[in-house]
Amino acid sequence: MNKLSVNKKAYYDYHVLEIFTAGIQLRGSEIKPVKDGKVSIKEAYCFIDNNEVFIKGMHVTPNDKSNDYDNHEPYRDRRLLLNKKEIRNLEKGIEAKGMTLVPLNLFIDSRGLIKLNVGLCKGKKNHDKRESIKAKDIQRDIERSVK
Repeated sequence: MNKLSVNKKAYYDYHVLEIFTAGIQLRGSEIKPVKDGKVSIKEAYCFIDNNEVFIKGMHVTPNDKSNDYDNHEPYRDRRLLLNKKEIRNLEKGIEAKGMTLVPLNLFIDSRGLIKLNVGLCKGKKNHDKRESIKAKDIQRDIERSVK
């Protein structure tokens, strides 16, 4: 698994309850920049519209070797490829109060396909964030003392 982009802030801001792996519908001029890692999902989020899941706010740098008329728009909405059963599960999860879909990481799988892990998440409160920072600091101190 070759990670292309990771949304570290998602794990800080949200409790990840369930993870779904989805393909992404990309245009031809988007594939090379994505495989080169010129992509960002930090500000992105997912939404469901007419039984289809989309990612909004994912930035893919325009391909400099592509023609201007053939090049893609960097921030366009991209469709995620999921089964109907998975989409129904996501819709049921989002209906619960405080739940959202957050892109977690973008990677290339073993067959060379570009995939996105989408998490069904619930927002953290400020005291939860402080507790997670404290736990990371304790774990870091333990690792230092072991070395």
